[in-house]
Amino acid sequence: MANKQNMTHEQQQYQQLQQKHEKKRPVLKNCIKAFFIGGLICTVGQAISYFYIYFFNFTEQSVGNPTVATMVFLSMLLTGFGVYDRLGQFAGAGSAVPVTGFGNAVISAAIEHRTEGFVLGVGGNMFKLAGSVLLFGVFAAFVVALIKTLLVIWGVL
Repeated sequence: MANKQNMTHEQQQYQQLQQKHEKKRPVLKNCIKAFFIGGLICTVGQAISYFYIYFFNFTEQSVGNPTVATMVFLSMLLTGFGVYDRLGQFAGAGSAVPVTGFGNAVISAAIEHRTEGFVLGVGGNMFKLAGSVLLFGVFAAFVVALIKTLLVIWGVL
């Protein structure tokens, strides 16, 4: 946005008019909704973890991968039925930040481009988002592992 000193009189009037008619966002209300819906999603994930531990004899150390896979699958399924998008409209970041938001974003791109065919439409567009997430995830894991290794070598850890 331009500095007020560099703006013409008409631009300043327009900016005042815009601020007058701008809808105020309920930030606190949105934060509370995001907190509770995000917490609900995490509670479902914890219940799925307990399910795997109890019925399939996973340990607390090994239950993470099947739980994440199940949560991503459920979010993709709910996205296909249009439920997750309505949840996202209500909860905002509360539904986007957990791993279920990743599943939603991947499958949404696939659904949007399904008319272009399975290979170029679904496959090509589905992994546009997934590719960057995986790339930066792997890179971040590499950097953290490198730092930890150096700290172990130097005797800090």
